[in-house]
Amino acid sequence: MVKQTLIDIAKSIVDKPEEVAVVERQDGEYLHLELSVAPEDMGKVIGRGGKIAKAIRSVMKAAANKENIKVMVDII
Repeated sequence: MVKQTLIDIAKSIVDKPEEVAVVERQDGEYLHLELSVAPEDMGKVIGRGGKIAKAIRSVMKAAANKENIKVMVDII
């Protein structure tokens, strides 16, 4: 559920939604989500000064908290 939330957010931001991919891996108590997008969409996902990336991480932490999961989002 948390992974799909990240996919939906990313696809709504980028120009090439078909290139959005999320890899999840468990690391202790944290669920790591690695978001990758097309190179030309990277700026849209990060935003000026990292504001969009920070907002995505905040929304994802709230969504994960609802399911009692600790999550970390990495944009690669």
